[in-house]
Amino acid sequence: MFYDATKNDHGLRHNPMKALIGPRPIGWISALNARGEVNLSPYSFFNAVAENPFIVAFSSNGYKDAVAFVDETKEFVCSLATWDTREAMNLTSAPLARGESEFAFAGLTQAPSRLVKPPRVAEAPAALECQWLRTIQLEDRDGRRMEQYLVLGQVIGVHIDDRFVKDGLVDTAAMRPIMRGGYMDYFVATPETKFSIQRPKGA
Repeated sequence: MFYDATKNDHGLRHNPMKALIGPRPIGWISALNARGEVNLSPYSFFNAVAENPFIVAFSSNGYKDAVAFVDETKEFVCSLATWDTREAMNLTSAPLARGESEFAFAGLTQAPSRLVKPPRVAEAPAALECQWLRTIQLEDRDGRRMEQYLVLGQVIGVHIDDRFVKDGLVDTAAMRPIMRGGYMDYFVATPETKFSIQRPKGA
């Protein structure tokens, strides 16, 4: 099949784009506002976008609390969502009132960060402490502003559970991170599905 993405005339029950660009890593973002209130929410439009230094990005459909809080205090933490925390991660997407704790609602524990003020998820095997760089309101090809906000942050601190460091390498598959597919679907990385390929010389 082919469809014109500018017209969305795919004829399917749901837009297939999120199913095609996936699985996508989940940025489980915690942030504080100026009053010290905590927000924790998962974003599947998330990834690492640069190295030396490492920069991560997440994108929000609408100017939600996570974006507003990061803009206020210029810091955030991204905790790794895993198979063991899948239900709690899903609960943190609930539309709670501002100031109501997603940590408490999902039964999660706040762990102190080292270099930033927002807490990390104690149950997560890894977390990235980030300093805000920029928030960009995206525009379409015609220059129309979208209700889509891209947040960029530089990673300044990294937490890794020692159980998952083996022979000098992080065993990502053993953490069983989960990723968002299309619709209500998710994927999980496992040691059984991990494979390695040597890159071409010079790549």
